[in-house]
Amino acid sequence: MANLILLVDDDPVHGEARGAILARTGARVLRAGTGEGALELLADPGVRAELGLLVTDHIMPGIEGSTLVRRVRETLPDLPVLVLSGLPGAEAEYAGLEVAFRPKPFPPGELIRLATHMLGNQSLRSA
Repeated sequence: MANLILLVDDDPVHGEARGAILARTGARVLRAGTGEGALELLADPGVRAELGLLVTDHIMPGIEGSTLVRRVRETLPDLPVLVLSGLPGAEAEYAGLEVAFRPKPFPPGELIRLATHMLGNQSLRSA
């Protein structure tokens, strides 16, 4: 089972907090502050081999969440993806991308439960 979570969030405070929460799943958490940064990390075959879950914010400067997920699907079509967004209606931008979409704010306990579920069920891309 892959045991790495890639967390993409442009807000350093939220990224730090979500990273600490996701670490409670027992997985290793790798953080990127931009979609571009996430794609750079994903260019590493070692990262791709260990990756079990992508957790991304929707609104980010540069490459936003929906574009990031489309790019990731080109090389990692079966990777479980969780999108968190405070923007009403953003879910429509992920149609056909098979992601789990949750509105923010998202309770820490629920984030741990959902991430653990998605990491443990590699055959599932969404929950």
